Amino acid sequence: MGAPRRTAQPHRSQRGGSAVTDADQVRDQIRNDAVEAALGKLDLDTKARLLAGQDMWSLPAVPAIGLQSLVFSDGPIGVRGVRWTADDPSVALPSPTALAAAWDPELARRAGRLLAQEARRKGVHVLLAPTVNLHRSPLGGRHFECYSEDPHLTGVVGAGYVNGVQDGGVGTTVKHFVGNDAETDRFTVDSVIAPRPLRELYLAPFEAIVANAHPWGIMTAYNKVNGTTMTEHQYLVNDVLRAEWGFDGCNVSDWMAARSTTGDILGGLDVAMPGPTTVYGPALAEAVRDGEIPESAVDEAVRNVLRLAARVGVLEGAPAVVADAPAPIDGQALARELAARGFVLVRNEGALPLDAAAGGTVALSGAAARDARVLGGGSATVFPERLIAPLDGLTAALPEGALTYSVGADPSDELTAAGQGFELHAVCRDASGTVLGEGGLPSGQVQWIGDDLPAGVTYETMASIEVRGTFVPRESGEHAFGTRGLGAFALAVGGATLWSGVQEMGDEADPFEAFFGAPAERARLTLTEGEPVEVSLTFQVPDMSALPLRAIMFSLLHLGPRRDADELIAEAVAAAREADTAVVVVATTERVESEGFDRQDLALPGRQDDLVRAVAAVNPNTVVVVNAGSPVEIPWREDVAAVLLTWFPGQEGGAALADVLLGDAEPGGRLPTTWPARFADAPVTEVVPTDGRLEYGEGLFIGYRAYEKHGVTPAYPFGHGLGYTDWTYDSLEVTADTVRVRLTNTGARPGREVVQVYLAPERDGVERPASWLAAFAGVAAGPGESVETEIALPARAFEIWDEEARGWRRIGGTYEVRASHSHGDTRLTATLDLA
Repeated sequence: MGAPRRTAQPHRSQRGGSAVTDADQVRDQIRNDAVEAALGKLDLDTKARLLAGQDMWSLPAVPAIGLQSLVFSDGPIGVRGVRWTADDPSVALPSPTALAAAWDPELARRAGRLLAQEARRKGVHVLLAPTVNLHRSPLGGRHFECYSEDPHLTGVVGAGYVNGVQDGGVGTTVKHFVGNDAETDRFTVDSVIAPRPLRELYLAPFEAIVANAHPWGIMTAYNKVNGTTMTEHQYLVNDVLRAEWGFDGCNVSDWMAARSTTGDILGGLDVAMPGPTTVYGPALAEAVRDGEIPESAVDEAVRNVLRLAARVGVLEGAPAVVADAPAPIDGQALARELAARGFVLVRNEGALPLDAAAGGTVALSGAAARDARVLGGGSATVFPERLIAPLDGLTAALPEGALTYSVGADPSDELTAAGQGFELHAVCRDASGTVLGEGGLPSGQVQWIGDDLPAGVTYETMASIEVRGTFVPRESGEHAFGTRGLGAFALAVGGATLWSGVQEMGDEADPFEAFFGAPAERARLTLTEGEPVEVSLTFQVPDMSALPLRAIMFSLLHLGPRRDADELIAEAVAAAREADTAVVVVATTERVESEGFDRQDLALPGRQDDLVRAVAAVNPNTVVVVNAGSPVEIPWREDVAAVLLTWFPGQEGGAALADVLLGDAEPGGRLPTTWPARFADAPVTEVVPTDGRLEYGEGLFIGYRAYEKHGVTPAYPFGHGLGYTDWTYDSLEVTADTVRVRLTNTGARPGREVVQVYLAPERDGVERPASWLAAFAGVAAGPGESVETEIALPARAFEIWDEEARGWRRIGGTYEVRASHSHGDTRLTATLDLA
């Protein structure tokens, strides 16, 4: 059997988008020499072991060649580190969708530099980010962790992020390569994608990031593409990613995605994670000795791992790409700025910004205003040192007495992990009851994977875990307590055992829910506001010695007193009637949007729509804040004065919201994905495989491309967003390479505009969308000022993937070049005749 096809590439800078100096090239050569010298000292067993995770987050050290352990960590919006614990908090930035909504690659680069700073602080060498899969369908459950429906926007923002992280000397693994655009059956689904859409849509962001940011890692996905599992996909990994694009980084599996020793190594997979049991290690060495795999294939994979280690500075004799850490960044300040820059104001009938100096009153309502969801669920979750909810931000910003708050409506009536009012920690004991160790908990959720355990605790010695602490109720009434997890529990409140028993696996269809267990109510107890009570949930740890990956996941759940829904809405209406402005915050929940499952529809949960309608009926100055990671139906949008989309805005979201509502900051975002008027209008809604296959039958037509093709008007088009000033587009000049646009800020405030350039071919001789985003640029100007921007037109914007020739083909002819405020709002046009 032959070795994998991995064509040697000419020298490329390790610094991605940065300028390359002679000194850089010298350091590159020193690194390459150190890698080859180290590789030459390794025997087969050590090489095979180096390609397998030694635990959940790291590769083994090899002291004989001066190689330290290489440490990975989740990191789309914050750096978790190797322990998932509140004892080591992380800065939580806004969601990737919010970052894309800023339409600013330099801002993404700044975000990446902050995350590199966090990674260095936590001893992490490589971030498992960014996620650049596309918003193919609004039902995708993990879209808050992706950027956009458009490949160009995704590639530009993703390149900014990668450049920023690697500016700080920390590696990235761009994921999930490729076709992981939905969550249903993601471990096994076969994404069936024709060559043109595969190249022009789904591979395009990865290609752009490889070209413009030179990432040090790629993560291959769980799924198959056109019948072949991605970790074994010789064509897409060896031929396309490496030989065609010139990727020279390390290819890491998604966690537990590697399934075949021979298939994976020949398919171009360098590292199988996590460990200690993987398809590599001893199994790989044995396959070489049995003649199933050439040792040269193992050598090439080890070379890629050593190159990554050299770049991040953990290989002796190899200078790190970034020798000195960049200047320190204020994480709280940047998180606040990023949030405001990503907020998208999609409607404003003069309601915003609020005039705080005029002494107006504000009636705030919505449970989501008090208990804010600031980040998405799943592997992107981190524990920030603080969370500023909308209620917190507005309370701090408005004069005393100007703000009232009503619950109004709660998006969830299910028990959730104990949070507000709880102070908890975990106590681990052995079989005799002796305490082995303790760890802090920000909520009632325990999620320890691999060696992510409190100091002094091991799986071999641990017999029980007690989540214990105090709870101070915010409301008097009947409180519900429950459990989530599989196994034996004992629940006590106020010193009395309320329930003990075993939670068994149910018939849950969702694999995440099947693994974690479904939420289950166990007891109810009447409590008094402000009076603390002791709480305790004890979990008996099962024997996990035979499992390939050991993990403990369970939760103490709580639900506050349930009041009549109509009564809650009536209270909010009464407050809104008396206020100058009503602000209603609505949101999705982790049971609606999260990793591990897709959505069923786009409706807001609970009675939130009813709350908005009722408040708007009594206060014409109603502002609705929508906190969701991807589109939701907002059927009342024409009945309110303003609608502001905040995505999941990170730890400083409430402060940023106050900044924007009061006009201290402009809402800087533009839609990175189209918002349909109703679910029935969404062009792509098929996310559930049939017989294991998910057919991408829509081809090239997703997002705004599909809306235009089918003549459907969305609620808000791709690229839409309002600021606090007005712009005129004065002139447009076009060549085959550049677009020059002159604009004037005609309003009374400084502002930023995103100039979007779309191409629309006339009398097209090939099947293409009617128009597509080719380029964009942000401009800023003060009141009355004019500004001119020159925007490069990439050659790829005029090309298609020729399936017969298996290559890119330039399409000449006449194009209308549109300088636009959004896909649905063209301001100037020019004709370009392309040879």
